[in-house]
This record gives sequence, structure tokens and C-alpha cells, in this order.
Amino acid sequence: MNLSLTHYLVLAALLFSIAVVGIVMNRRNIIVLLMAIELMLLSVNINFVAFSHYLGNLHGQVFVLFIMTVAAAESAIGLAILVLLFRRKRSINVDELVELKG
Repeated sequence: MNLSLTHYLVLAALLFSIAVVGIVMNRRNIIVLLMAIELMLLSVNINFVAFSHYLGNLHGQVFVLFIMTVAAAESAIGLAILVLLFRRKRSINVDELVELKG
């Protein structure tokens, strides 16, 4: 079976929709929010790679490498902040972190 561009775009749209639902439905747990953001970045990466392959150039695939680097840094910083908040508050619920509001 030969996969077309539409198959990849539908997969990316489905992953992005699942991530949006994950953010809207669960606004309390920071870990789930971070995972939903990573899922959104994954769906964008799938779009870049699919269009890069479809158009026959490597610009999209190179851009994906930069996005993955930024996503890894974002995950590391987010988890570090999460560990510090858990040590201080003994909870990772977003509702209990009201002192972070500016």
C-alpha cells in the first residue's frame, strides 16, 4: 500500500486534536499538560516531514531537527521546574500553584 500526503496530514491532525483535547480536559496535572504539548510538536513535525518529502527538498526535515532540539530542552526545563515545585508544595496540581501568578 502506498501512503499519500493525505494519510500523513490526517494522522497529524488526529494527533493534534488529541493533544488539544488533552489540554482542555485536564488542566490540573502538569505532566499531562507537558505531554500534550509534546504531542502537538510531534504532529507539527509529521507535517513538516510529509511536506518535505512531498515537495522533494530537505528544508522541512532540517527544520524538524531544530524543533526536536527545542522540544527536548523544553521537556528538560519543564520537568526540572516540576520536580522543584513538587519538592516545595508536595503537589503537581496546577490549581494549587496560585503563587506563580504574576
